[in-house]
Amino acid sequence: MGFWLFVFIMDLVAPFTMIGFGKLFMKNAPKHINSAFGYRTHMSSINRDTWEFAHKFAGKIWYICGFSALPPSIIVMISILGKSRDTIGYIGAAVEAVQGVLLLAVIPATEIALRKKFDKNGRRKEVI
Repeated sequence: MGFWLFVFIMDLVAPFTMIGFGKLFMKNAPKHINSAFGYRTHMSSINRDTWEFAHKFAGKIWYICGFSALPPSIIVMISILGKSRDTIGYIGAAVEAVQGVLLLAVIPATEIALRKKFDKNGRRKEVI
């Protein structure tokens, strides 16, 4: 039971991280463009406009993904309650792998959105 509880708690870290940072980034991007905290890519760091857009966009995706990943993660973990340590470990790792994909999927989605909205110099593209 102790190992199951540990894996269960670890499987909740990514969804709650996505929910927390998603909500934070949707409301406001970090005040300064920096290399230590926030959604930091070349395109998002060009200027304040790209920085704020990227954070709001990535935050929304993380927020939705976090809430979407939470129920299936809980259901899967409850379904293996009482199983062997190996089963709990393998299934728990698979849940975390899927969550990792969701966590990282924000990067290509945000970069595509940035390139649709801004030119390579960070100026908003004109809507025709």
